[in-house]
Amino acid sequence: MSLGPLVAAQDATEDEEAADDVIAEDEDDEAEVEDDENTELTEEKEEEEEEEASSGEVKASPHADTTILFVKGEDFPANNIVKFLVGFTNKGSEEFVVESLDASFRYPQDFQFYIQNFTALQLGTVVPPQRQATFEYSFIPAEPMGGRPFGLVINLNYKDNSVSGAWNLCSGNVFQDAVFNQTVTITEREDGLDGETGIGELGDDIDALGIFMYVFLSGLGLLVVVGLHQLLESRKRRRPAPKVEMGTSSHNDVDMSWIPQETLNQISKSKT
Repeated sequence: MSLGPLVAAQDATEDEEAADDVIAEDEDDEAEVEDDENTELTEEKEEEEEEEASSGEVKASPHADTTILFVKGEDFPANNIVKFLVGFTNKGSEEFVVESLDASFRYPQDFQFYIQNFTALQLGTVVPPQRQATFEYSFIPAEPMGGRPFGLVINLNYKDNSVSGAWNLCSGNVFQDAVFNQTVTITEREDGLDGETGIGELGDDIDALGIFMYVFLSGLGLLVVVGLHQLLESRKRRRPAPKVEMGTSSHNDVDMSWIPQETLNQISKSKT
């Protein structure tokens, strides 16, 4: 009786069982690793949510969309009005209340540092589900900011009408959407003086002013001459005619007693 093939068969069976055990152990290890990774991801997500809640950072709602349109394009001239429109779309099943819209210029290297903060536009507009609303806002960049880059941040603040609290108060969850959050350049005013161009324009203005003053003074001098001439002519017309002394027509009307007689005799002789 030969035992060789039986022993070989038993050895093959034991090897297969050992291989199955190794594969099962590897699968268990992989499952444990996946569980650990999922646990770590869940813990990280929870930590991030806790950090956001503790920091008080307000996010946008996933059930709302916003758009922005600058009326005159993305051109921001200093000391001029910049106007834009913000569109709000309610994609959810609950209504939103759009509370305010604000804008501010920030330091470009650190958006937490405010350079110019504009007055918030109070809205209080209710947007029903699956509806849209449009809001208009305008501001004026300060003139000293011309020619430099700044961070422009435009926020739309809104909330939903969800019920919360022990007394079922309709306080609502607060949301904030940064509709625009980019670095822009404030352009200088076109009528400002800028190097040689500004000096040339100033020279042209001075020349034009000189010509205007010359014409003005010439016209004024002519008016003065004409006025004096008219004044003299009017005075001549108003002057009365001079009176001429006619004297007496006969000696009978003249008192000649004071004239010596000799003189009278000579006068009478000369007439004859």
